[in-house]
Amino acid sequence: MNRFAALLDRLAYEPRRLGKLALLEAYFRETPDPDRGWALAAMTGALTFKNAKAGLIRNLAAERTDPVLFGLSYDFVGDLAETVALMWPADETRANAQLTITDVVDGLSTTPKEELSARVADWLDRLDENGRWALLKLITGALRIGVSARLARTALARLGGKETDEIEDVWHTDAPPYAHLFAWLESRGEAPSVATTVRFYPPMLSHPIEPEEFVPLNPAEFVAEWKWDGIRVQAAAGKDADGKRVARLYSRTGEDLSGAFPDLVRGFDFDAVLDGELLIKRGGGVQDFNTLQQRLNRKSVNAKMMAEFPAFIRVYDLLALGDDDLRALPFIERRAKLESFVNAHPLAPIDLSSTIKFDTWDELSAARADPSHGGAGIDAEAVEGVMIKRRDAPYLAGRPKGYWFKWKRDPMVIDAVLMYAQRGSGKRSSFYSDYTFGVWTEAGELTPVGKAYFGFTDEELIELDRFVRNNTTNRFGPVREVTHTKTKGLVLEVAFEGLQRSTRHKSGVAMRFPRISRIRWDKRPSDADTLEALEKFLARTSTAKV
Repeated sequence: MNRFAALLDRLAYEPRRLGKLALLEAYFRETPDPDRGWALAAMTGALTFKNAKAGLIRNLAAERTDPVLFGLSYDFVGDLAETVALMWPADETRANAQLTITDVVDGLSTTPKEELSARVADWLDRLDENGRWALLKLITGALRIGVSARLARTALARLGGKETDEIEDVWHTDAPPYAHLFAWLESRGEAPSVATTVRFYPPMLSHPIEPEEFVPLNPAEFVAEWKWDGIRVQAAAGKDADGKRVARLYSRTGEDLSGAFPDLVRGFDFDAVLDGELLIKRGGGVQDFNTLQQRLNRKSVNAKMMAEFPAFIRVYDLLALGDDDLRALPFIERRAKLESFVNAHPLAPIDLSSTIKFDTWDELSAARADPSHGGAGIDAEAVEGVMIKRRDAPYLAGRPKGYWFKWKRDPMVIDAVLMYAQRGSGKRSSFYSDYTFGVWTEAGELTPVGKAYFGFTDEELIELDRFVRNNTTNRFGPVREVTHTKTKGLVLEVAFEGLQRSTRHKSGVAMRFPRISRIRWDKRPSDADTLEALEKFLARTSTAKV
């Protein structure tokens, strides 16, 4: 674990992108297989362990340390791995070098659940503070070292003298510990096979755009589509390298979702790779994301679930057709091929995402503000904005500038009263940065309606933290209750993307993606919004599910 622990430690303190790339490249060059492959998997989020979870670590810490001291320390430090690594009582003799990352991965994968606690405790006893920290980060998966999957793949490209897009292109054809990938990068083998169309293609992503940024852009050079409130997927079907018929449904990150959507995959009777949005359609209209969530994160589903939540894919790009890779073609040519493809497969569980007719940015702005009259029709409430794509744009992996833009609809906004606050984690562990807020009921009482921990600047965080500390009225473990009466308290302007009824929340409603958009120092708590105002949001949007 010495090398892996040292790498994580140096990456955590290295602020420069080029510095991180140099550290990663050196590690991949100097570390043998399969250790470097498992490290790569850990840093790109490709490692999960069924029985090794954060709860196991907390239980071990409670057994070996004073639980009250551990709770206080965890609250102050804000990071589970760091807290346990520092507090763990162990002998003076350490043997970091005798335990490799491969030993840990094999142990976590093969040790029976009832024996895993003892196995992890033995490892912790054998490691020093830095080694324990690296081990616990590996188990919990929360590395927080400032390394994205794209940055790691860029380091691999530097190692092998390749372009990052070349790495993206073959990334999902190999699995941890990536023996074939490293062999190719070091000229010891051929590139992982990408001959089949039944594969995942690294997705092309968009940049958010603001109204003032449209000024230098010519609307005649762009096509606009609706941005749907689902999840990005790829539908891939055809014959594999052995000539066997295969169909797959991939998430945006390349995860195979086929088991959760067999009703979809059975209809993939084509030889192509389609890019689109996974949605639920009921009563003739597309449902909101909260409805889709009923079927997400499931390994398998029964007939009742498929009937109650019928899924389909609204496609907007064609990446491969038969043996032809179409990604280098301009978007407008891929779109023409896509329209012909969808017309030729009317029985497949797919339909075509329509384009928006506009000649000026003002016309597009009007459609965005009112999708029902802009062409979205019965599906208008499932629209969360518009996508704007250059007609001549190739399909490029990652987030290239100047090709695709997303212009989301304006969020809903309410004024709420700050009620409770809790410390953040990581760099925010010293600040009260997680805020619970509420609105007034008819009885004149505050009821919590949501929790937010982002949307404010660093300067505003300091002001919020100061207010919490100076106006605490009670404490419940790590949570502070803050003054919230009609005359004393703090009003926060909260923006959110959607609202639905909920039996799990005291208020009866749940917000989607709430964030603090403004601190209303100018408002009295008595001027904050009411639960009745939220009911009005529910009444005029189809996101309400009674």
